[in-house]
Amino acid sequence: MNRTIPNGARILLAFIRKTEVGRDDRASYDVIYNNKQSKLPKPLTSMTYGEIIDAQPKWSKNFGSSAAGAYQFMKATLVDLAKENPSISGDDVFTPALQDQLGFALLLRRGYELFVAGKITRTEFGKRLSQEWASFPVLVATRGKHREVARGQSFYAGDGLNKALVKPEKVEAILDQVLATARAEAAAAKPKPVIVEKPVVADPGELEQSPMKSKTVWQWIITSVLVPALAVFQDWRVQLVIVGIVTLFAVYAIKRRFDLAKAVKELKAEFEA
Repeated sequence: MNRTIPNGARILLAFIRKTEVGRDDRASYDVIYNNKQSKLPKPLTSMTYGEIIDAQPKWSKNFGSSAAGAYQFMKATLVDLAKENPSISGDDVFTPALQDQLGFALLLRRGYELFVAGKITRTEFGKRLSQEWASFPVLVATRGKHREVARGQSFYAGDGLNKALVKPEKVEAILDQVLATARAEAAAAKPKPVIVEKPVVADPGELEQSPMKSKTVWQWIITSVLVPALAVFQDWRVQLVIVGIVTLFAVYAIKRRFDLAKAVKELKAEFEA
């Protein structure tokens, strides 16, 4: 199990440790039911997965439950998690890191991703957590495992063994914090859009007009007509030179104007695509 645990889930896992075993420090990972860990031949975090599963029936008989570790895993739960995750070996040491990964797997079972995605409500997720950890209360009155239970009671109330160890308001506050953290983390991980700045084209007002509406075009057209007419009153050789020069400039200006208009239109189409 190499899946990274998101920050929102880490907050919730720390809260579960605190609620289930009364602490959330390193020592919380060595706790077994009823704080009987001192009766073990070696610390829980030094035992292998297989050793713990083999020992749990004896713990149930001697201590009242097989619950082990920071998240109080029952034997049936550890067996199921191993079946679901082939990467878990009976020789794996029951380290804090492994326990956290197993705890996260239980959160996923109970709908953690659905909760942070807004697909189930806080109340529903709270109920699912109370079904996994008996120390958690239901957040609204509901049908429990054995009878109807009120807000704040354990889902397993009525079995003579389990009761809620934390107020529903505290659970709600933590779940709000988890949700806010998860969404902030998702927003931070979202790729930022790349902004491409459009080049500035000189004289955009005139260049974006139709060529036949351009003042420049019409000025050259009129010049090419009037200048030859005025040249009638001058020497014919001068007239010829003037006509030639003006005509060449006029043709160049008109062609250039059409080329610029075409270039601007293609540039706009490229950036609007």
